[in-house]
Amino acid sequence: MSDRVPGAASEPSGLPPEQLPAASGPLTGQASAEIPPAPRSNQLMREILRGSVVTTILAIVASMIVGGILIAVTDEDVQKTAGYFFARPQDMLVAIWQAVSGGYYALFQGAVVNPGAHTFTAFILPLTNTLGFAAPLIAAGLGVALAFRSGLFNIGARGQILVACATAALATFGLDLPMWIHLPLTIVAGIVGGAVWGAIAGLLKARTGAHEVILTIMLNYVALYLVRWMIRTPGLLQKPGSNQPISMATPESAQFPSLFGAQFPLLNWGFPAVVIATVIVWWLIEHSSLGFRLRAVGENPHAARAAGISVQRMYVYAMLIAGGLAGLAGMNQILGSVTSGFGDGIDAGIGFDAITVALLGRSRAWGTFWAGLLFGALKAGSFNMQAAQSIPVDIVLVVESLIVLFIAAPPLVRTIFFLPKDEAERSARKRARLAKARARDDEKKAVAS
Repeated sequence: MSDRVPGAASEPSGLPPEQLPAASGPLTGQASAEIPPAPRSNQLMREILRGSVVTTILAIVASMIVGGILIAVTDEDVQKTAGYFFARPQDMLVAIWQAVSGGYYALFQGAVVNPGAHTFTAFILPLTNTLGFAAPLIAAGLGVALAFRSGLFNIGARGQILVACATAALATFGLDLPMWIHLPLTIVAGIVGGAVWGAIAGLLKARTGAHEVILTIMLNYVALYLVRWMIRTPGLLQKPGSNQPISMATPESAQFPSLFGAQFPLLNWGFPAVVIATVIVWWLIEHSSLGFRLRAVGENPHAARAAGISVQRMYVYAMLIAGGLAGLAGMNQILGSVTSGFGDGIDAGIGFDAITVALLGRSRAWGTFWAGLLFGALKAGSFNMQAAQSIPVDIVLVVESLIVLFIAAPPLVRTIFFLPKDEAERSARKRARLAKARARDDEKKAVAS
């Protein structure tokens, strides 16, 4: 069956994918009415990704408020002043203000700029750390976002990162090449490794109909134990002359050069590579015919199939590209952040954080980019919060988790901030009531006949 969408060759993004059956020429009248609705998983993802910008901002605000409450509750001064609150309530209020404002100021100081620095290097260092932490999050988040837009829940970024790192190390770490050959070759090897691992899940989904969530989770475990075996086996990935479970070091000719000098250790040329990847993914999803087909499958695979799109092939393409982007995230790890050798924890939770980044970015390329910067800032600032204010890093992790919770439940955010119900939500509920009424009428007619 052809992949070509009628009417989409000249303007692939001009027609909303959900209108494919009506715009596909021969599919009119009774044929169009017989197309089944989109699967529930596709509908749920579409509802989550179509939230408004206001809802997204308020979700972040609500998460920061809850984080502030946690900071106050765990602060020792607040706990002490709570013992005589009714005698001198102002003491407790002052302690709460100092704990919360001090914590978030330390977060800002560690993630954006350091106002108390005496040199420009120290002043701007927090921002460069944020960009360095954000690079792999953005790359992996783009892969998860692209899969989401195709109607797939890609939970396998961790395994794709691990396999990408192992593939790059096996293929290129033992080579002696000039940097202008060695570095691109290593990046390509890693991207290919991640892409192949992602394509396995897409192929199994396409050929057997197995659910991609189960496939990607299980492939995470396969990748974890495979890489763990490799870094424990001499002659494969284990560091020569060592009996520890760690890989050989990244060759100097395969490392990302520093972007602005050694005084900014976390910011290297991996970040511009991620910016380029963001532009490519944005163009691919929003302005290419392949992206149009991927979005059509994400909206309703039944309608996409009726319009002449090979749904199975789109599943493979989506997971192939998603795995390659996760592989780029892995390359940011072993070619920039960790160059002395890596273990089975090289993914550093990025594979699962990428899901949060993609959800916060509404699975749009540039939305994912800015969401990755936000989470990079939270990660960079959390260390300063712990050092300057003795606030556990876990509180920042709670804030990140709450962002996901609020993003996935827009009605909850609107209820908290007393916002009016979304028009789309009201329309969906009205359609659901009408559908139930029609079902009851049909049932009564069937009984009567």
